[in-house]
Amino acid sequence: MEYWNMGKENKPNRRNTKYIRDDNDKFIKENSQDVIEGRNPVIEAIKAGRSINKILIAKGEKEGSINYLVALAKERKIVTQEVDKVKLDKMSLTGSHQGVIAHVSVKEYVEVDDILQIANEKDEDPFILILDGITDAQNLGAILRTADASGVHGVIIPKRRAIGLTAAVAKASAGAVEYVPVARVVNIAQTIEYLKKENIWVAGTDLSGDKSFHKSDLKGPIAIVIGSEGEGMSRLVSEKCDFIVNIPMKGHISSLNSSVSAALVMYEVLRQRN
Repeated sequence: MEYWNMGKENKPNRRNTKYIRDDNDKFIKENSQDVIEGRNPVIEAIKAGRSINKILIAKGEKEGSINYLVALAKERKIVTQEVDKVKLDKMSLTGSHQGVIAHVSVKEYVEVDDILQIANEKDEDPFILILDGITDAQNLGAILRTADASGVHGVIIPKRRAIGLTAAVAKASAGAVEYVPVARVVNIAQTIEYLKKENIWVAGTDLSGDKSFHKSDLKGPIAIVIGSEGEGMSRLVSEKCDFIVNIPMKGHISSLNSSVSAALVMYEVLRQRN
């Protein structure tokens, strides 16, 4: 993968290659955010009705889920093309394409009101996850996968200093990116204020919390805030929360991976709702 830091004054001048700025202000190939890699993520994209331009399949890949994928693509009238595995290796951003790469339209983000509407249509109290600065694709993908499993109505991420819905995120989510609505907002703190006006309680997660998450009341309309991998929640976001919960730590390590923390709290919300 070709990648450059923004420290250089001008973007790299590579002939016949176009570049864009990614979520972390680096230059990446222009098509790097409109592909989906891996068998299961591509299958889920097809089943979800995602707009797919073409599916590239490594020559010789005929076994198992590949046959199902090809049949599904044929049923949906999606073009498939066999190519050399070397070509897929060069295109791959994740290094784990499993012999399949699909060219797709960039996944559309939703509005915060769309997430609230989804909860309303299901006649359920809103269950929202707010991510304050997650930058790792594996973490975001894992969070989306758990969000889908635990009944989250939607995820909110910031536009800056955080990763968006990239190919690597789609791969890590194992297809869940197709089913979890994601809103991308300019200001997380202001979004929290808006949610509070909509009668949604906002719970932050941090070691400074007065109560552990499993002893806190997380029933009713709720938005859970998960901080970034290294810094946690920003000071302003923390101050906007209605209350802060902690995750008890009994070992020598003082914190958990953000996707693990998110999973624990999401499933506690699901447990309390059930």
